Amino acid sequence: MKKPKVAHAMTNFRDLTLGGRRKLGLLVAGLLAGLAGVASADVKLPTVIDSHMVVQRDAPIVIWGWADSGEKVTVSMGDASAEATAGDDGTWSVSLPARKADGKGHSIRIAGQNTITLDDVLIGEVWVGSGQSNMEWQLRNTHGAQEAIAAAAHPNIRLFHVPKVQKPEPASDVVADWKSCTPENIPAFSAVLYYFGKKLHEELDVPVGLINSSWGGSPIEPWTIKDGKSGGMYNGMIAPLTPFSIRGAIWYQGETNVLQKNGLAYFDRMQALIEGWRKEWQPTLPFYFVQIAPWSGRYEAGQLPALWEAQVKSLKIPDTGMAVVTDLVDNIADIHPRNKLDVGNRLARWALARTYGKKDLVYSGPLFKSLAIDGNKARVTFAHAAGLKSSDDKALTEFQIAGDDGNFVDATAEIDGDTVVVSAESVAAPKQVRFGWHKVANPNLVNGAGLPASPFQSHNWQGGTGE
Repeated sequence: MKKPKVAHAMTNFRDLTLGGRRKLGLLVAGLLAGLAGVASADVKLPTVIDSHMVVQRDAPIVIWGWADSGEKVTVSMGDASAEATAGDDGTWSVSLPARKADGKGHSIRIAGQNTITLDDVLIGEVWVGSGQSNMEWQLRNTHGAQEAIAAAAHPNIRLFHVPKVQKPEPASDVVADWKSCTPENIPAFSAVLYYFGKKLHEELDVPVGLINSSWGGSPIEPWTIKDGKSGGMYNGMIAPLTPFSIRGAIWYQGETNVLQKNGLAYFDRMQALIEGWRKEWQPTLPFYFVQIAPWSGRYEAGQLPALWEAQVKSLKIPDTGMAVVTDLVDNIADIHPRNKLDVGNRLARWALARTYGKKDLVYSGPLFKSLAIDGNKARVTFAHAAGLKSSDDKALTEFQIAGDDGNFVDATAEIDGDTVVVSAESVAAPKQVRFGWHKVANPNLVNGAGLPASPFQSHNWQGGTGE
């Protein structure tokens, strides 16, 4: 029935005189303009402000959006309310008082010329996950995916997946939705971020909101603000989120910068990234990252260890932490290790211990601290060294020692309390020690919590300890 009506209407339009067509065109244009005027008056919100979201507990609840210039907007949540007037550019923003997590769904009402009601809003912990493909890596492509997906019914975990887009200038919004964590919604979500958030949810017993903003293959630079300039991925995928209160960020990236041979210079990029995000979000934003995994692929000799050192040096930046994953690679030819559960849990250890104050939790594997020479032996001291042991009950592997000539040879390494004593018969006067210092490292030194030691080299070492 509908098609003949359309055809009849088109026939009537063709039958009109030229003047009649012009009048009809002007009428239609006027109607469309009127409709556009009505639409422009509507109060609008960014997609990150929506039903089913989690807002950060113990932080001001910032609600912002757009309306006609001069339009008054009132935002209310329970017995709290705030009012703003849209500026000349149509933007407005209000801040509601901070709240404690209570496990309840809340409503937020935004009223201007129109009214928007947000439902099922939770109060809890909000974290952003970013980086390249190992952060983006979907849960359905990981070890244990089938069982993990089937068990992913967590109504108090909420997911927000930012689509890939680059912008020349900071964008004001993204195209995304808050979704409950269900077996239907979780398969394509970041596995590392999910496991990280799931662990926090279990340990803290509060709602958790997870914002995934990652892009496979991306170098660090497009995510960065430096010298007043911002990268395309920051502009398109981070900037629209920065008014939204979050607790912290986790980061898994660096493989592309190894291929670019950035080496120790990657530290400067990490510092710029972290400082730039902190300027936009909060000065002490916790930032926990993954030391990228060994890989037998296209890394040139020495490039991966150099970037590892840059990552350990990044621990000198306050409120940072690093998860070591040298032991989680089951296929050295795969740049995407499929065990993301332990990666997420190791990042969560840092957050639980350093952000949430769980003092007794061991949060890092052994990190090189100092080297002392005693005759023909070298004693290595580590941070986070309580309970040093071999993960497979075999002799320690991947230690090498060198004398004045700088030629490294394989060494014997023995645990002595919280230190490791390293020696080799052919090196009478050792000067340097290195450990796991190549791109396919798979050492077996761990601490009492089973967390692996990070690769290191002792000469002019730049790394921090995260203590």
